Amino acid sequence: MTEWLVSLEGTSAGSDLALVLALSAAILHAAFGAMQKGRHDPWLTRGAIDVFYGSMAAPFALFAVPWPEPHMWPLFAICWAVHLVYKILQAMSYVRGAYTVVYPVVRGTGPLFAVIGAWLLFSESFTGVQWIGVAVLLSGIYGLAIYNLRTIRQNRAQLPMALILAVATGMFVALYTTVDAYGIRATANPFTFLAWFFMLDGIVIPFIAYRRWSGMADRPNPGPLLLRGFIGAFVAYMSFGSIMMATRLDKVGEAAVLRETSTVFAAFIGWLVLKETVGPRRIMLMALIAAGAVIVEIGS
Repeated sequence: MTEWLVSLEGTSAGSDLALVLALSAAILHAAFGAMQKGRHDPWLTRGAIDVFYGSMAAPFALFAVPWPEPHMWPLFAICWAVHLVYKILQAMSYVRGAYTVVYPVVRGTGPLFAVIGAWLLFSESFTGVQWIGVAVLLSGIYGLAIYNLRTIRQNRAQLPMALILAVATGMFVALYTTVDAYGIRATANPFTFLAWFFMLDGIVIPFIAYRRWSGMADRPNPGPLLLRGFIGAFVAYMSFGSIMMATRLDKVGEAAVLRETSTVFAAFIGWLVLKETVGPRRIMLMALIAAGAVIVEIGS
């Protein structure tokens, strides 16, 4: 399978597969974000997820895939640090703000900086039509966040800080997208990067989550929390794995933009699962996001 995937790099078939992977990552990432924002404290949910996806990746990293080349270790260190800061910022923003406000800001900030990063690191460029698509997509994402900010009443005192943290999180989304793309392209076997990434990425947050859980006066039952973490680990594998593989097969900037259609799915999940209100204005803004992604793909 590795040889087949590597053979698709730079081909039209690889581009088509990257499109499917990026859109799959969008759906899965929306579900992943909702899981972290759901019934449990976001720190605890993220800790449970990291426990499982780190421990399950370890046997594959240590015994199933080729070991990383020497030049990969500094890259793993950079990826680990960037993802750690991203996860801390995301948990802090989720604690303070409603999911349908915070998530669009995070995802709207990410693709713009990811496109710039792809231009600087990989010499990728967008056509004029694609930049129009980016503008349409971002207008829909930020319009959705502003509308939600105006209409949501709970925790309004904390929303300004939640939005600042959301913008910072989005910048780290762009940074990890670019760094991960560089890392997965720098090794001969992409599954080596994926296995070692997940194993190393799952190390720190579980300790933070356990300390937070042990200090709670009313500790949640660990059973449902661990079940959510187990399911979330598989969602994370598919979501992050899909977007990383898409950035190896095709342009990093395009994959980053297409993934941000996750905002549409996040709004739907927020309405269906988290019982957050969705009306005709939000539907129209979500249509703008989808239209922007289509324009980006057509303009390529």
